[in-house]
Amino acid sequence: MTVRPWMAALAVSFAGVCSIGYLAATSYLVLRDDLIGGTIARQARMQHEYEDRITALRAQVDRVTSRQLLDQQVVEEKVEKLLRQQMALTSRNGKLGALVERAENSGVTTATDGPAAVEPLAYDKRADASGSVKAIEKLMGLSAAPVSAATVPALAYAAPNAGESSSDRADRIFSKVTLSLKDVEREQMARVQQLTDGAAKTSDAIRSIVGRTGVDLPEDDVAEMIPVSETPASADTAIGGPFVEPAGDDDFGRSLAALDTALMELDRTRAQVRKLPFGNPSPASDITSDFGNRLDPFLGRLALHAGIDFRATVGTRIRSAAPGTVTNAGLTGGYGNMVEVDHGNGVSTRYAHLSTVLVKAGDQVKAGEVIAKSGNTGRSTGPHLHYEIRLNGGAVDPMRFLDASSKLASFMN
Repeated sequence: MTVRPWMAALAVSFAGVCSIGYLAATSYLVLRDDLIGGTIARQARMQHEYEDRITALRAQVDRVTSRQLLDQQVVEEKVEKLLRQQMALTSRNGKLGALVERAENSGVTTATDGPAAVEPLAYDKRADASGSVKAIEKLMGLSAAPVSAATVPALAYAAPNAGESSSDRADRIFSKVTLSLKDVEREQMARVQQLTDGAAKTSDAIRSIVGRTGVDLPEDDVAEMIPVSETPASADTAIGGPFVEPAGDDDFGRSLAALDTALMELDRTRAQVRKLPFGNPSPASDITSDFGNRLDPFLGRLALHAGIDFRATVGTRIRSAAPGTVTNAGLTGGYGNMVEVDHGNGVSTRYAHLSTVLVKAGDQVKAGEVIAKSGNTGRSTGPHLHYEIRLNGGAVDPMRFLDASSKLASFMN
C-alpha cells in the first residue's frame, strides 16, 4: 500500500479532531457543575429584574389610577358646582321673567332691549354652559350619554390644543363655562338695575308733574296708603301672608326686592293719580273762559272766576273727571244745579249750571261716568258748563290738571 501525503494529512487531521473532542468532553465533565450554576444564576438575576420591573410598572399604574380617581373626583365636584350655578341662574331667570313681565305691563322698559331680549340670551348661555358640562363629563369619562345638540359650542371649546392634556383641556372648558355663567349673572343684575331705575324715574316724573298742579302725593308706606279695597291689583295678583325672614341675603335677591318695591311704588303712584281729576268733563267742548280775575257779567266789576267755562249746549253730557263720592247734587245758589264730587286727599270738583242731575249725594262715581247734563241754571248768561277744582277748600286753576293730563298720558298705563 502506498501512503500518499494527503492520506497522512487526513489521518493527522482526524487524530487532531478526536483529540480536541476528547479534551472538550473531558473539560465539560470537569466544569459542568460551574456552567450549570452560572446559567441558573443568570436566569435568577433576569427573573428578579423582570419582577422588579413588573412591580415598578404596577406601582406606576396604581399612581396613575389614583391620580385619575382624584382628577375624576375634582371634576365631579366642579361639574356639580357648575350645575348648581346653572340651576341658580335658571331659578333667577324665572323670577326675573315674572318681574320683567310685570314691568312690561307697567310700561317700564329700556330703549335698547326688552324682556324678550333677556330670556333668549340667558337661555342660550345656559344651553352653552350645559353643553360644556356634558363635554367635560364626556372628556373625563364621567358619562357615556350621547352629546346633544346643545353641546356643539362646548365641543368647540373642547378642541384640543397642541400638547394639551385632558386635564388642561377640562380646566380650560371649566374656565369658559364659569365666565359664561358670570356673564349671564351680570346681565341679569344689569337688567334688574335698569328696570328698577326705569320704574323709579317714571314714578318721580309722575310725582313731578302732579306736584306742579299743587297736589303733593303722599309717600307713606304702600300698605298704609292703598287700602285693600282700593288697590288696582286684581284678585289674581293680590298678595299677602305672615312675615318670614328672607332665606338668603345675596345681591341678586336684594336687587329683585328693590325692583319689586320700585314697581309697587309706581303702581301706588299711578293709583293715586287715577283718583285725581285729570279727566276732561266735556271733551268735545271748547273753553270759553279761563280761571282768574275777570269782569263780572252781571255787576260789570272785577271778580274772581273760580273755574273754567266750557261751551256746551243744553243737554250735553257731563262726565266725572275722576272717581269719587258725590257730596252735593242739586240747586246750590249761584251755581244753579250743581254736582260736587270728593276725590279724597282734599281734592274735589264742581260741575255747575246743569240742566239735569243724574246722581245723588252719597253715590260713588267712576272716572268718565256721566253725572249730569249741561244747562243754563243759576247765575249764568247762557248754556255752558262751569267747572271748578278745589284743593283743601280753595279754588285752583283746572287748566293745571288738564295740561298735566296730556303730560301724564305717556307715563300712565
